[in-house]
Amino acid sequence: MTMPAYHAWILALLPLAFASWAPPAQAAAPDEARCNEPAAVCERAVAGALPLIEGGHPVAVLADAGDFPGVLRAARDLRDDLSNVAGLEAVFANDTAAPLPAAIIAGTLGRSPRVDRIVRERNIDTRGVAGRWEAYLLQVVENPEPGIERALLIAGADKRGTIFGLYELSRRLGVSPWQWWADVPVPRKAAAYVAPGRFADAPAVRYRGIFINDEDPALGGWMKATYGGPNHRFYERVFQLLLRQKGNYLWPAMWGRAFYDDDPRNAELADEYGVVVGTSHHEPMMRAHVEWKRYGSGPWDYARNREALQAFWRKGIERMGDREGVVTLGMRGDGDEPMSEGTAISLLEGIVADQRRILAEVTGKPAERTPQVWALYKEVQDYYDQGMQVPDDVTLLFADDNWGNLRRLPKPGEMRAGGYGVYYHFDYVGTPRNYKWLNTTQIERTWEQMNLAWSHGVRQLWVVNVGDLKPMEWPISFFLDQAWKPEAMTLDRLAAYPARWAAAQFGERHAEAIGEILTRYAQYSARRTPELTDATTWDLASGEADRIEAEWNALIARMDAVKRELPADAHDAFFQLVEYPVLALSNLDAMYIAQARNRRDAALGLASANHWADEVQRRFERDAELQRRYEQDIAGGKWRHMMSQPRIGYTSWQQPDRNVPPAVQRVDAKAAAAPPAVAPAVPACAIPPQARGFVECHGIVAVEAEHHARAVGGDGVDWITIPNLGRTLSGVTSWPQTAPESPLSADGPRLEYPLWLRGAGEVEVRVTVSPTLDFRGGEGLRFGVSLGDEPPQVVRMALEPAPTGADTPAKVAWTRAVSERAYVAVTRHRAAAGAQTLRLWRIDPGVVFQRVEVLRGGARDDSHLGAPESPER
Repeated sequence: MTMPAYHAWILALLPLAFASWAPPAQAAAPDEARCNEPAAVCERAVAGALPLIEGGHPVAVLADAGDFPGVLRAARDLRDDLSNVAGLEAVFANDTAAPLPAAIIAGTLGRSPRVDRIVRERNIDTRGVAGRWEAYLLQVVENPEPGIERALLIAGADKRGTIFGLYELSRRLGVSPWQWWADVPVPRKAAAYVAPGRFADAPAVRYRGIFINDEDPALGGWMKATYGGPNHRFYERVFQLLLRQKGNYLWPAMWGRAFYDDDPRNAELADEYGVVVGTSHHEPMMRAHVEWKRYGSGPWDYARNREALQAFWRKGIERMGDREGVVTLGMRGDGDEPMSEGTAISLLEGIVADQRRILAEVTGKPAERTPQVWALYKEVQDYYDQGMQVPDDVTLLFADDNWGNLRRLPKPGEMRAGGYGVYYHFDYVGTPRNYKWLNTTQIERTWEQMNLAWSHGVRQLWVVNVGDLKPMEWPISFFLDQAWKPEAMTLDRLAAYPARWAAAQFGERHAEAIGEILTRYAQYSARRTPELTDATTWDLASGEADRIEAEWNALIARMDAVKRELPADAHDAFFQLVEYPVLALSNLDAMYIAQARNRRDAALGLASANHWADEVQRRFERDAELQRRYEQDIAGGKWRHMMSQPRIGYTSWQQPDRNVPPAVQRVDAKAAAAPPAVAPAVPACAIPPQARGFVECHGIVAVEAEHHARAVGGDGVDWITIPNLGRTLSGVTSWPQTAPESPLSADGPRLEYPLWLRGAGEVEVRVTVSPTLDFRGGEGLRFGVSLGDEPPQVVRMALEPAPTGADTPAKVAWTRAVSERAYVAVTRHRAAAGAQTLRLWRIDPGVVFQRVEVLRGGARDDSHLGAPESPER
């Protein structure tokens, strides 16, 4: 049968052309090497390629009616994606009524008779796929069955394997997982071909998912306005988003909400789609916390109310039935609070033993055959450290400090049957202050910390708190991509990821530029969360505030230039994913800088204070206008309430009820003081001709960590630079992350920085590092600092998370470090004049150096980020 005849057959079945379609931007053609990769999809045919779309006509999608319902859903989604890309309706069918020159055939091994027959009769190699968790293959097959000349076979080892294979083809066609959630346009293509060859894939981390949390007022308000509440219509959108990104695990929204109880269809559809549902770290036995308020009797206290709690938990397991799930064990205090101070470890061990007994009784099988997790969150980790016994088949879920810094990891090679997991955060409600409004996570830090987890054997479960889900689109994608195959997310792929992600949303043409904008935004936002920013953050006297404004203005100019090049149908997505975060956060910084200038000028009695007061008000109003645009103008008002999270007016860790204008002072213009004389310009830094290295200017030498002259390794240790990590340029850390500590010795691993000091005397060295916790359970990670020929001084990063208050030096240090997104270690040295070498010595793994400053006695640097880098000769 010829392709035109095939097209006529399809059109006779479902004649549909999309009259309302307007062509989006076309992605630039991929390079030839990429088009020849196995199962690659390109707009031109390579030798042996199979047409998926030709002449605007898409191929049919075939799947057996007896396959899993979730597979059939995903197959229909692929049909819809093909239709949207081609502009003509593709056919989805369980069988064919006419011969076909080409088709897509999808199915699950052992479930789809058609796929099993093709595998058997065409000798398809299923090694590495069959029997492997969530594995799939894509392969062009000749004459797969009578009446079909060629087909792209999508075969999964299990339900989700097939689903992931189907959605992988959608991704290769150019359909973004964020098509609905960020209004990303689908690229129109008149032709698309899949290259010959076999592509097989499978995940490395077993459970990979997200936690929708802290969802009021933003997501909660949107959910109510759009769907009437957290019902199955809302969760269908979440399930599809998760699966399109090869995630499989969900902790549902739980602020006053109960996934199972709010809508029985929620759990039914999760199982149908193939999403594994759990409950959060403090909601045991598949019961939402709010359900205790709805149906519980008596106190949430096991010592006093054991029978009522057991009955409550039993109903949770009964309701779960035979659906897939990961059961959370343990117990925290009421409302995600610690249990009483005197809680005995033996009580917790008894609670878990009783929960496992209930699990076995209800399911009729040994407890170890039901996946379980025990979250070592906050004080529960302390119990574990004190010797709390956890059954070997239970997954131990380690947690970060709520600020993206892992608290504890197993020792390399320390195995357990249930494996290990990590609970990570992109959003948090708690001390020292909530961060909920915008994305303030650098993917580079996520990569470094989650790679640390992977290298220490954490491979069973990765889950991340994503808050309102929007606007965390970019880090969510990265987290799930890294979780799929951590070892494939190399340093080079990390560096390329922003452009790659931008290409998936906006096409290849502007991918590099948009990726750079996203990277710069993330770095600027990670310097200090907007909720913690105020008029004291950016220093006026040193010129830091001017530099911050200049950086934002340059980024906005570049962003505007890119937007002018984008087609109109990409503007809604661009506003959500790029423009709003940049405009909103730059505006917030400008508002607080204006407030600082208002305070300064008002203290001097200057009339210019009034100008800055007006500017504060203007910026406050612009914040509201940007929110209005997001919620009312974008996508026809689709995202009502989504940016309603208060962010201005914090006075404690908890959010204000609404945004509150910053306080300003006004000056009576008639009585205003005369403007001060213009201060003389700071003289340029004259560099002596004999100087070598980074030269002291105005009493300060500042050097970015990656600008070392030598990076000395040894004993299996090397150094790597993680681009963009940190507040200013990048991070430098020792590698591999599992290498043991390095004893200080003359030939030990170190970074060397040549400096030129203008005189001898006492100096202060400030080393800025990422706020990494001692994940081995010690008293703080260590490194050494030396200047010249002196022996190294040992620095210990004594940081202790303080969820309930900073009442020790280590907790105070942690509070400051997470607030500033960096730990600054200070040592004092006696320096000689002229050429000196500053050395940073490796002792413990995991330390990430960002920059170093040397200050001569009397020199001041009150800036948040440190002085600009010194000139080098």
